Amino acid sequence: MLYLLALLIGVIAGLRAMTAPAAVAWGAYLGWLPVAGTWASFMSHWAAVGIFTILAIVELVTDQLPSTPSRKVPQQFGARIVMGAFTGAVIGAAGGATIVCLIAGAIGAVIGTLGGAEARGRLAAAFGKDPPAAFIEDAVAIIGGLLIVAAVA
Repeated sequence: MLYLLALLIGVIAGLRAMTAPAAVAWGAYLGWLPVAGTWASFMSHWAAVGIFTILAIVELVTDQLPSTPSRKVPQQFGARIVMGAFTGAVIGAAGGATIVCLIAGAIGAVIGTLGGAEARGRLAAAFGKDPPAAFIEDAVAIIGGLLIVAAVA
């Protein structure tokens, strides 16, 4: 089950790179994600919650800008894989499976990046414009991230 949750948090990172670590930090802070005594214990600190939450909000805003590059350009794609791997590893730390969950998170990020781009493109085409599709993707990322982290507890 832990491996699946790590894969899924990677998918969230593929949708919104900073939403995944924000969700994981909130989960650790609220005690849903038991990382105390592990290398990932810093994620439960209020500073980590604050930093990742601010970064997630900035990302949600900048995603709406027409000048924002595609998530499939190397820098964006790479950042999503790194965040997926990191957040997967944090989930894995809660159950002593850091390395396997790191790999699962990275794989999930690739799935989320490519699948999210395809789904958003189809939604935008159906709506005739991008913003409604982007808002739906935002909601899926935020709610999905929180549900995934809550499921670890």
